[in-house]
Amino acid sequence: MRRTNPDGKMITRRGALSLGVSALTIGTLGIYGCSDTSGNAPAGISEELKAKIEPLLTGDIAAMAVRDSADDLSELTFNGPDGEPMKMSDTNGKYRLVNLWATWCAPCRHEMPSLDALQKAKGSDKFEVIAISVDGGGEEKPRAFYDEIGLKNLAFYHDPSINVFNTLKKKSLALGLPVTLLLDENSRVIANMNGPAEWASTDALRLIDTLLTI
Repeated sequence: MRRTNPDGKMITRRGALSLGVSALTIGTLGIYGCSDTSGNAPAGISEELKAKIEPLLTGDIAAMAVRDSADDLSELTFNGPDGEPMKMSDTNGKYRLVNLWATWCAPCRHEMPSLDALQKAKGSDKFEVIAISVDGGGEEKPRAFYDEIGLKNLAFYHDPSINVFNTLKKKSLALGLPVTLLLDENSRVIANMNGPAEWASTDALRLIDTLLTI
């Protein structure tokens, strides 16, 4: 599969992870496989919700998997559209599809228009696509990418420290970029996916429609 490292070069790796995941260097982003050391095991999602969601994870979103433990991401911090620090809990009260991406990640660049289309189709006070750039440095480059490809519906979120990715990696939620998580109204993880997807597809739209009727 083709993977992109932080210097923008493409590398090839054959193996079980054939999702088109774009790798991040271990030295920069920490070591994959670290466990959550909080000592508190998060409760799983309800069996009712799991039963409704799992059958929908097919086709274009077949790589998404329901989590056995509903990790709480309320304390994740990143910069909001105004450039000021915020927490994930600041967006509570609605379902969210959280996507981590970077301009140097080719699969990320490819899927951003579909994330923008999903936000246009389903964005409301009950659902939001939160795409967080993990480009280092200032926000000029990722913001310019929004203009370059004509993203009109996604708000701009940024984490130049890459702390969000490192936290997800320690929880075994992230392998590389892109990574996407489905959160409930209280910032608990319902499901996650490593690798790109077609987020404006019938499969993805059906998933969000189902969530909004629960």
